[in-house]
Amino acid sequence: MDGIHGTLAKGKCANKAPRGYKNVRISKHETHVEIDTNTAPFIQAMFKEVAKGIETPCYIRRKFARKGYNIPESSFLEMLRNKFYIGKIRVPAYKGEPEYYVNGEHEAIIDEETFYKVQEILDGKRKKTPKLSKAINPDLYLRKFLICPVCGCALTGATSSGNGGKYTYYFCCNNQKHIRMRAENVNEEFARYTAQLKPNKTVLNLYNEILKDLQNERKGESKKEVVALQNELSTVQKRINSIEDKYLDGDLTKEEYNRMLERYTKEASTIQQQVEMRENPNRSNIEPKLNYSINLINNIDSYIRNASVGVKIKLISSMFPEKIEFDGKTYRTNSYNKVLDLIYQQTNELRGVEKKSGESFSTFSASVPRPGVEPGWK
Repeated sequence: MDGIHGTLAKGKCANKAPRGYKNVRISKHETHVEIDTNTAPFIQAMFKEVAKGIETPCYIRRKFARKGYNIPESSFLEMLRNKFYIGKIRVPAYKGEPEYYVNGEHEAIIDEETFYKVQEILDGKRKKTPKLSKAINPDLYLRKFLICPVCGCALTGATSSGNGGKYTYYFCCNNQKHIRMRAENVNEEFARYTAQLKPNKTVLNLYNEILKDLQNERKGESKKEVVALQNELSTVQKRINSIEDKYLDGDLTKEEYNRMLERYTKEASTIQQQVEMRENPNRSNIEPKLNYSINLINNIDSYIRNASVGVKIKLISSMFPEKIEFDGKTYRTNSYNKVLDLIYQQTNELRGVEKKSGESFSTFSASVPRPGVEPGWK
């Protein structure tokens, strides 16, 4: 037991490596851990899917099982909690010393940002994207957002056979005579509609600078939080030392000592995890996120055309808080996301609202547009 504890404390794996890794013997009495190139990509893909927060971990496990990589449910959830994948080795509590983590000699296959996003989802601390109730036809991704211009009912859709092929249509769920259009035309026209949204570079630059200022402030706050957490950790460690002394002096029974030691050890582990999250600089690096977001805003129509169904639905949901009316040629909506109203220059024009002289860009109207002014068929 002393040997195993000492091996772990040195950052070495003392038993069988978890999925995604393999034990490699380098001498008669020595082994080391290497990345298993056959299984590691599956593990990385699973973590990334869970971190998105779109589908439940159990559903993702079953999805990979259908692809031939099956992991029992209990093992799957344990895997998602295992810090081994971010290069850490767990040193369990031993001889009065509390549990702690050390940097392992092995190479991490999961970045810490992804890992801690997964932890937030498993802990229920992250607001999840509403799950799709059922699989959505990629050609009909707009039917959750469009309404009929005649009766205001939602548009639905279906694929039918005819003239030697299969064709997909959107139509009014109340009366198909109100509107019935080929889905490929409706989708393409919607992409063209979003292409009319041109970002206001001045506003984007302003957001960029503000977010950088906030990031710098947050870094300062994180340092203060780390100091406070380390003080809490020190207090917990003193309590552990105190109960050890009381146990040795006979003031505590073995059951009382074990119960209190378990509580303080868990508390110390939680605090240590919070310290690691705040000390990790990658989690607060917003530059890549800013660049990605600006690229998305500048090329929104490309994402609408080419992204996966789940991404399209998330984008459209975030852009349009109210339903979109489609009459077969033009799109109309009463409102855009308030942030997009500031970022995009033409949301008023797309509604058919002329900006009055001297009007601030923060006073957009939500009036219903006049017919015939939105982008039409080309």
